[in-house]
Amino acid sequence: MITSIFALFPLQQGNVMIKLEDKPVTLTEVIIGISVVVFILGGIILLNALSKKGPAGKKGSSGSGGVSLFSGFAIRRIARNIGLNHEQTKMLEFAFKTDGVTEPERSINTPALLDRHFRRAFRIIEQSGSGQETQRKLAILFSARNMIENSVLGSFTSTRQIKDDIVLILNTGKEKINVHIMSAKGEHLDVESPKNILGSQIKIPRGTRLSVMFFTKNNKGFSFETRVIGYSSKDGHPSMQLAHSNHLRFLSQRRNRRRQAVIACSLFLVYVEGSGKKQRLIVDKRRIQGNIADISVGGCSMKMLTPVKVGARFKIEFMQGDENVAALGQVLRTNRTGMNTIIHVKFLRVSLKSMNTINAFVYEYGRE
Repeated sequence: MITSIFALFPLQQGNVMIKLEDKPVTLTEVIIGISVVVFILGGIILLNALSKKGPAGKKGSSGSGGVSLFSGFAIRRIARNIGLNHEQTKMLEFAFKTDGVTEPERSINTPALLDRHFRRAFRIIEQSGSGQETQRKLAILFSARNMIENSVLGSFTSTRQIKDDIVLILNTGKEKINVHIMSAKGEHLDVESPKNILGSQIKIPRGTRLSVMFFTKNNKGFSFETRVIGYSSKDGHPSMQLAHSNHLRFLSQRRNRRRQAVIACSLFLVYVEGSGKKQRLIVDKRRIQGNIADISVGGCSMKMLTPVKVGARFKIEFMQGDENVAALGQVLRTNRTGMNTIIHVKFLRVSLKSMNTINAFVYEYGRE
């Protein structure tokens, strides 16, 4: 029998004496108590050890030791605030764990880091197989990445904050011209000298006022007013100088990330036959050639010589790497640029595999 140690020393507070009642404690109770404490401490140590390893028991690539138990709590809190569902949350945890993330808040707010983690997770999943389950996991990965991107709203207050190589859309009144930013850090905003469809330079007169629009990689749209300062050269290439602006307006946020491209594609006109339950789609065998100028998982814009009508439906086919991508699209609007017709297409139907292939290209996760 072990007598409680508290029985030997009465507790005192001021002039009040409190004497604890003798209460025998059995050896079995002591052993159980110690076992519970050891079990809890062992569980915490084990959870932390497991969280430092990837799904195959390997440490994260960053060498920082992986996601700790408490980082795991932080990831789930972040996911809850963003609005990720259960599968997307598990995918975020997997992406961070496989790359050894210990500061989830920093990664969430740093697009380059976030893409590094998701790119590694993408390749691990892609290498696991090519079946429907693999495609489903990749779709969850991209849906989680897209939700995170749309929830983190970066703000611009000046054109000096714009990163190089962002595409500006210049509205000259007659047409829209796309130019890349060469440098935003100097006294002026240096952009590549605009060209027409034949590749000849367009000289917009000095002092001309322009309305400019651009979208960041996070799909945020902004606009500003500027004027042409003059012309020069940057790194041996002709450039146009625009005045900086400290008055940027937030326009909109694209639902899906979009990427500039030059991809040859084939279009086949799609007809609708019948009505109601007997309605079916007929694909015309005649091929129309075009070039995709930019693309997202929701649609694309294309340059082509053949004029088409707004509302027309097409089956679109193109190669991306070794993958054949196909989608059913509908023309939302068109505009003429010289000899070319620019058509803007919304995808109506895309297979899961084609959707993942497009997303891998847009996010630059695949091997191109």
